[in-house]
Amino acid sequence: MAPIWITPLSLEEINKRARNTLSDHLGIEFIEVGDDYLMASMPVDQRTCQPMAILHGGASCALAETVGSAAANYCIDQNQKVCVGLDINANHLRPVRTGSSISAVAKPLHLGKSTQVWEIKIYNESKQLVSVSRLTMAILPR
Repeated sequence: MAPIWITPLSLEEINKRARNTLSDHLGIEFIEVGDDYLMASMPVDQRTCQPMAILHGGASCALAETVGSAAANYCIDQNQKVCVGLDINANHLRPVRTGSSISAVAKPLHLGKSTQVWEIKIYNESKQLVSVSRLTMAILPR
């Protein structure tokens, strides 16, 4: 499979762009890029847990939208267009306790001219599926 990326990307550059944003506050770090996927990790700690000391569903959605949105924007010519979130849904399948971390893998389901659809799977440290999200992105002129 040929790489899906239109705009060149590096982990260093993606992580630099995330500084001083929600991603930075939640401890999200981009950790791997492949020909057709982008991966990020996030700690499960006091920033991302609910009062029962398990991962907050909203934090899972924030991770999913962060990695999916970043990936989407590298599949377009960023000099002419920008991708913004249009819709996200999530199914939370397994709890994750504080003191661990999770990783999210974003892969495209559809790369169109006006929209993109991404599937984001979130895994715990044992590689068990924790959450599945579908993110729809709108592609707008810059």
